[in-house]
Amino acid sequence: MQLSWWWELGDPCAWTGQGRGTLKMSPATTGTFLLTVYTIFSKVHSDRNVYPSAGVLFVHVLEREYFKGEFPPYPKPGEISNDPITFNTNLMGYPDRPGWLRYIQRTPYSDGVLYGSPTAENVGKPTIIEITAYNRRTFETARHNLIINIMSAEEFPLPYQAEFFIRNMNVEEMLASEVLGDFLGAVKNVWQPERLNAINITSALDRGGRVPLPINDMKEGVYVMVGADVPFSSCLREVENPQNQLRCSQEMEPVITCDKKFRTQFYIDWCKISLVDKTKQVSTYQEVIRGEGILPDGGEYKPPSDSLKSRDYYTDFLITLAVPSAVALVLFLILAYIMCCRREGVEKRNMQTPDIQLVHHSAIQKSTKELRDMSKNREIAWPLSTLPVFHPVTGEILPPLHTDNYDSTNMPLMQTQQNLPHQTQIPQQQTTELSSLLLLSGI
Repeated sequence: MQLSWWWELGDPCAWTGQGRGTLKMSPATTGTFLLTVYTIFSKVHSDRNVYPSAGVLFVHVLEREYFKGEFPPYPKPGEISNDPITFNTNLMGYPDRPGWLRYIQRTPYSDGVLYGSPTAENVGKPTIIEITAYNRRTFETARHNLIINIMSAEEFPLPYQAEFFIRNMNVEEMLASEVLGDFLGAVKNVWQPERLNAINITSALDRGGRVPLPINDMKEGVYVMVGADVPFSSCLREVENPQNQLRCSQEMEPVITCDKKFRTQFYIDWCKISLVDKTKQVSTYQEVIRGEGILPDGGEYKPPSDSLKSRDYYTDFLITLAVPSAVALVLFLILAYIMCCRREGVEKRNMQTPDIQLVHHSAIQKSTKELRDMSKNREIAWPLSTLPVFHPVTGEILPPLHTDNYDSTNMPLMQTQQNLPHQTQIPQQQTTELSSLLLLSGI
């Protein structure tokens, strides 16, 4: 065990009277020693028990002073410790709190607050909340348990409930006992009930409100629901007047006679007030006309039991894979039989083909082969059909135009009479003279 904290008390031999090593201590040193020992052993606090009522607002403050003494180094008498401390709250065995319980802490230097409205379903069931405090300077933690024992209320719920929206308050400000007491006192003066309880408090941010701008110390707003045992007063009923409803629709402030009783401390938005009368059981049942798109009522959903037997999917797996594989294999075998085993062959085809068709086919093949052979060897003699037979003027038979060693690759296949190199040109003058002679001779 380390005793460094022991020496922070001062020199143990500096005790009065008897010198070093004596057992007598001064009163101041004795008090310091006892306070230190008490601080060490008080680290293990007993669980706290609270007893809220169902349907009534529950508020529990997590005071930083209660946890400061648990973080070393332990403060000396008169020493002020202002370490930043934050809290984490959760239901024992679960990562979050119950649905009806909320928590808020603005800064690490302010106290945390647990608040909410217990429901009737939690009556008689102790709710254990684990509170973990974190010292943001030393990174030390301390844990305590808060046991919430929810008691049943005499009249739950109260039959007449009104919800007010207060603009100039934040939720942690409204949770303060003196502020909440002042508001309930103002409501009691207006309502005049015999029993009046705060049922619930909700921040406007939890209702879809926006975070206000940091201008002129603007507040986010808070909803406060109260319940009473007498009907609503005429002042609260003024909100339901047609004139006030019209003003609210035009975003104007309604005229409420009792607003001055709240205006000194609370700025209430009367257009957002909600009045609920539990004594009037309004039936919300609406007959459903079944038609296209509306399924028949299947009754209440019954989930399967926890004792379900494990199902064997091996058969389903085989059916899913084996059946498509077998069908594919059969189709493959049929196709292979048609392609490989049902071939007729060339001989059977020729036997079933008419002779004249075979002759035509053979002639075409021979002609195609001859043309291909000719295209391979272009040095052979030109076909006679491409050569002139006689001279166009004299009528004599012309010799071959090309020798055997003549390159005919650049020669066109068909030559015109004008392209012949040995063609004799007939002058135009000779033609004219011949015509003149024929005319003179009288032919």
